[in-house]
Amino acid sequence: MSHFTPLWVRHATRTTHDMNRTDTPSPIRSAPQSRIRFRSTRPSDGTALWQFVQSTGTLEPNSVYFYVLFAADFGDTCLVAEQDGRIVGAVIGFHPPREADTAFVWQVGVLPEQRGQGLGLQLLQQWLSLPANARCCWVTATVADDNKASRALFQRLAREHDTGCQVTPHFTADLFPSGHPAEPMLRVGPIARHTPARGVQSQLENPIPV
Repeated sequence: MSHFTPLWVRHATRTTHDMNRTDTPSPIRSAPQSRIRFRSTRPSDGTALWQFVQSTGTLEPNSVYFYVLFAADFGDTCLVAEQDGRIVGAVIGFHPPREADTAFVWQVGVLPEQRGQGLGLQLLQQWLSLPANARCCWVTATVADDNKASRALFQRLAREHDTGCQVTPHFTADLFPSGHPAEPMLRVGPIARHTPARGVQSQLENPIPV
């Protein structure tokens, strides 16, 4: 988070000249934030992704090996948002083997200081712009009933593409260890891929034509 730095300092002892001044001090400004860049993942992103997931405070961490594997072998369908060389958001996804027209979101999240700025939706939009996802007209994810924020994010994605968000039973509670909630399937689509969503332009770093 940026810290405010005063642009001027008033000494405790004021002279008569100081007291008679009517000029207004310059407003306090924070340092401008650098631009967020989006790109697909590389094998070297694995450890940073693992650290990022832990830093979100909301995503369920897996092993470092898992993130190294996804960043390397599934890098075409994984996206990071970087600011000043640091990962501030990410989408980890893949194509279900039996659903060639579907892109599955396994994890999506942003750092706490980036929340409330629309970065989550922007991540999903840029992720859909990846060349590997160019022909996918469905986006799926499993989301527990109590995860209101994630549900709202995918519903917003559906509205941006003027399409639906269907919820159906998928991973039931009996498939998990005791205490883990069921995770229904959210299915957004169909998404028309000939035009982007309203106001969306690809900001991918060096996108590769399909």
